[in-house]
Amino acid sequence: MEFGGINPVILIASLMVAAVPIMLAALGELVVEKSGVLNLGVEGMMIVGAICGFITAVQTGSPVMGFLGGAVGGAALSLVFAFLTQVLLANQVATGLALTLFGLGFASLMGQGYNGIKPPPTLSVPMGPLADIPALGPILFDHDWMVYMSIALVAVVWWVLKATRLGLIIRAVGESHEAAHALGYKVNRIRLGCIAFGGAMAGLGGAYVSLVRVPQWVDGITAGAGWIALAIVVFASWRPWRVLIGAYLFGGITVLQLNLQAAGSAIPVEYLSMSPYLITILVLVIMSSGRGRAALNAPASLGQNFHAAR
Repeated sequence: MEFGGINPVILIASLMVAAVPIMLAALGELVVEKSGVLNLGVEGMMIVGAICGFITAVQTGSPVMGFLGGAVGGAALSLVFAFLTQVLLANQVATGLALTLFGLGFASLMGQGYNGIKPPPTLSVPMGPLADIPALGPILFDHDWMVYMSIALVAVVWWVLKATRLGLIIRAVGESHEAAHALGYKVNRIRLGCIAFGGAMAGLGGAYVSLVRVPQWVDGITAGAGWIALAIVVFASWRPWRVLIGAYLFGGITVLQLNLQAAGSAIPVEYLSMSPYLITILVLVIMSSGRGRAALNAPASLGQNFHAAR
């Protein structure tokens, strides 16, 4: 059954794939911000992860190694941000923006010579008869393993932050780094670990773009997905399960505008194309407002540098 030339089953199945990169990046950024660090370099880490994952997959012939390479690339770039902000105490906002600009240029340089090359395919998980169920089969049981892993990671992050001592420490550092330091916790080390995790998740999301979502390499392949991930963290009020919902909403908008364009809809697709980015701008404006941060229940120490000597 189609509505206006759009098959709802294919639409929903496609949005689950489209949501994976921003879900992974947003989940990593959520953990980073829970520790009190604001890293606006998600876009840069994603595109570096995209090219590192692409090169690794092409050279090894293994998409699994490609995803691992993407995670390592994103984490490596995040450590540059960690050194500048946690050791040299640079401004987090300026450093994050610089990280994005550096990542875009660095990825473009690394990608020279890889245009037009196809990476090894990431196959769907064999679900047997479940994949043949009408409607539900294509929507739920006909995806690659990263789709299911992204949902599992949401559950793991939720459990760690809510029910473990590690999660309690991360949240304590994000709420009051001075109090956490007084209790004997190594604030900078904890934040360093969170930043590295966030970078690995952003790199993993970027690798998914270049290996599955758009299986090729072109400059600017992430197309602002990192900024959308930042907005989703705020939309989610720093709660992992809301990140899942937000990612599917943004993924749905992206897929819908592509389907409308293919169906020859009279609605100008430019409006739908720009809507995720317009909403992102509005959310970032809210993020920069102290009153807005309080209303959204942001971590109290978000964006504040810490030095043990103070």
